[in-house]
Amino acid sequence: MLSALCAPAASARPRLRGCGALISRLRRASLATQAAHSKPLVIGIRREDKNRWERRVALTPAHVKDLIAETGAQVIVQPSNTRIFNNASFVAAGATINEDLSHADAILGIKEVPIDKLIPSKTYVIFSHTHKGQKYNMPSLQAFLDKGIRLIDYELMVNQEGKRQVLFGKHAGYAGMIDGLHGLGQRLLALGYNSPFIHMGQAHVYPNLECVHTKLRHVADIIEDQGLPDAFAPMLFTFTGSGNVTQGARAIFDDLPHDNVTVDELPFIAKDRYNERYRRRLLALQVGAQDYVERIDGGPYSREEYREHPERYRSVFATKIAPYTSMLVNGIYWESKYPRLMTAKDLAHIQRQRELKTRMLAIADISCDIGGSLEFMSHASTIDSPFFYVDAVNGLEHKDIEKPGVQINSIDNLPTELPFEASKHFGDSLYPYAKALALGDLKHPVLSRAIICQDGALTKQHKHLEESLASGLRVVNTRRKRVLLAGSGMVSQPLVDYLASSKDTDITIASNDLTEAKRIAYQFPNTVAAHLDVSDSAALDQLIKDSDVVVSLVPAHLHPRLADVAIRRGKHMVTASYISPEMQKLDQAARDAQVSIISEIGLDPGIDHCSAMKIIDEAKERGAKIRSFISWCGGLAAPENSNNQIGYKFSWSPRGVLTAGLNAAQFKANGQMREIPEGKLFENRFSSVPLYPGFAFEGLANRDSLQYADPYGLDLDTMDTMFRGTLRYSGYSEIMDCLLRLGLLSLDPKSHVSAASATEFLHRAIGMSKSSGDLRHFIAHRLALPANDPLLDRLLLALEEFGMLSTDASPVTAATSLDAMSKILQNSLKLQTGERDLVCLFHEFGIENLDGSYDVQTSSLVAYGDSESGETAMARTVGIPAAIATRLLLEDAVTTRGVIRPTTKEIYEPLLKRLEGKGLVFAEHTKSGVHNSLQRRMKWT
Repeated sequence: MLSALCAPAASARPRLRGCGALISRLRRASLATQAAHSKPLVIGIRREDKNRWERRVALTPAHVKDLIAETGAQVIVQPSNTRIFNNASFVAAGATINEDLSHADAILGIKEVPIDKLIPSKTYVIFSHTHKGQKYNMPSLQAFLDKGIRLIDYELMVNQEGKRQVLFGKHAGYAGMIDGLHGLGQRLLALGYNSPFIHMGQAHVYPNLECVHTKLRHVADIIEDQGLPDAFAPMLFTFTGSGNVTQGARAIFDDLPHDNVTVDELPFIAKDRYNERYRRRLLALQVGAQDYVERIDGGPYSREEYREHPERYRSVFATKIAPYTSMLVNGIYWESKYPRLMTAKDLAHIQRQRELKTRMLAIADISCDIGGSLEFMSHASTIDSPFFYVDAVNGLEHKDIEKPGVQINSIDNLPTELPFEASKHFGDSLYPYAKALALGDLKHPVLSRAIICQDGALTKQHKHLEESLASGLRVVNTRRKRVLLAGSGMVSQPLVDYLASSKDTDITIASNDLTEAKRIAYQFPNTVAAHLDVSDSAALDQLIKDSDVVVSLVPAHLHPRLADVAIRRGKHMVTASYISPEMQKLDQAARDAQVSIISEIGLDPGIDHCSAMKIIDEAKERGAKIRSFISWCGGLAAPENSNNQIGYKFSWSPRGVLTAGLNAAQFKANGQMREIPEGKLFENRFSSVPLYPGFAFEGLANRDSLQYADPYGLDLDTMDTMFRGTLRYSGYSEIMDCLLRLGLLSLDPKSHVSAASATEFLHRAIGMSKSSGDLRHFIAHRLALPANDPLLDRLLLALEEFGMLSTDASPVTAATSLDAMSKILQNSLKLQTGERDLVCLFHEFGIENLDGSYDVQTSSLVAYGDSESGETAMARTVGIPAAIATRLLLEDAVTTRGVIRPTTKEIYEPLLKRLEGKGLVFAEHTKSGVHNSLQRRMKWT
């Protein structure tokens, strides 16, 4: 007998008219009646796969055991190694573990189900996020219809009064408050203050709520015994909203010693801030709309009027409550018709006031309403990266815990951090309806009210979704973006962070290192990992065909292969690498295919082009002429971490760094054309580059500087200087030149390496045998240096730092000596935990004005990596520009076609503006007179 829960797919049966339709309805009614008296149904429980943190389950093993005992139903559970309850516990409860749920009549889950995993003709019970006509999930609703699925949504399971019966209740509030206290402790420590909150961990580190309350009691004891930081007392926690979310947050907070206060008391408390009581107790303020809005005309507040005519009201939270608040715990439901709780302008006003530097330290935005009640809450954070910071004064958003800004925690799947209690609570509320479902009782009022669609059609109460469905599909088809990231190297994390923050964008990270790709992808619900083999033409073609924009971070020599497929498939592409001759050959084909391939969009090349073109175009617009252009850029270890003989550590491809030192170079300086042959850069270095007195920089010419005169629109014949260079700390080039002369940087295929250790490789590469004698004298002879030359001391120390003088027998295998050195240096000179890197970019322009006067204009950027998170400045300044360029292509903001650089205003102008939003801001200065010129002060060896 067919179950009423297993109606055939709509697409599999003909549309009936007249009597036929009546017979069909009678038949379905008959089947439903029979189902109530038939054997119990098969219930499936699906594995949650939206992201790796989703460990909840709709029914716990205890619920499953009761369900089987009380109904006789069979339960099939998909296996999972991440679910809070393991597979064995479900087996012990009487369930069957099976990947295949096709034998189940009804399938229970939590989050949305990927369309390709929906099984036709089943009943699904999930949070579908479709009943409000959410545009981003309209394709999912259409799939339910097309596959003849009955969809029951938890959000619609309500009683006669309309109160929801199945929900996670207060668990978002629990987790949000725990994470908020954890973040506050971290933030205070970063500001230089120990606090009791430093002992709080993030919610997911606690096995259960009992452990959380135990920890809170410990923290409470510390507050009462040792007190709070004097500089931040009194510490006021302001709670908005009164629903389950806020109740959950209060249930956590209320374990701590506190006094409840009112809005009217705040000014008096502030005047009494040195009261000893405030050192050992927190303050809690619960506010509603009546506390933070006022009528614009000054009239009295009316709850009914506010709901009917919110346009008559404005928020005064920023002036009335925020100046006293240490942490805001936001749990309100907000709609666009209501005034915002706080705007970005409000926050900036608070942050400008010196006396409020200890206020508005943190926001736990449990409601996670992006751009909602808090205008500056720009995106949802993740469990892996729970906090970001908003510096509204400078219009910046960043992740540096030590920099100015309010800390924001805005995780949108908080209950997943407490999967045990959340699943138990949810299962308790779901169980009566799961029991009815197992018995085939779809007439149960709570279940019947929650059916969105069945038999290939929307139910009567949801017919209004037909319009949203149609228009939503059109919007999604034009707005849903797909990015293929080819490669998962050292700069990919900030790029993915930026792109994944847009909920209209899906990202596939394709890499030959699938483990690394998965590590990054699992941090975001809209990101997946895939294996990449560039030599597999069919697989590469499929990956590119399914994308809108390809971002290539593979080795530079592979870019043309990806670009060729992208052009053939009509897909845009982004890469940070220099435009090679092979890439340039694809320019016309890209133009013909109406494809934009934005290249040289990292740091150098990349944002150096953008900042340079801004000044060049501005000069031209006022009729001035560029007479000289000097550009220096370097990715280095921060000075305090430059603790080796070359003062360098690798924050990007070691092979790229080493091969750059082998290039030829040409430039124009002081009216003369200069050329440096291949392999001669190190001995023709600039021994002094005086950009900043605090840095001992030397420099190397960077490839062909002259080739950029044309893209920059400069007249080389009328220019005195055209130079681009690479910065290093003083002493770098001497050691690297020695390595080059010793044959350790050879790209000759005959230098193939297969050695038992780095020491053996060294001896083979320099031609040293057992009879060669002392290493120092042998190297001195090879380099034609006196045996007592101090450079030899430095070189031997460097070789020791590289691990090439040790007895470690780690094998070294590589295609060339340079590749072997790349591997050795990547291991020995990598940034260690707690270390950070530095990026320095500096342009100088000699500008002749219309009146004949001469100005020296500079544009510079100095950025440091984050020693706490491990995110490097190099990764940020390469990954974020590439991500912004990708976003511009997704937004159809780039009209120029072909293989292009970011030298046009349509690219560099929005890119520089968006970089500022990420804290990457160029400082520009102008001085009069040629005597200020950098070119007069650089020393060339």
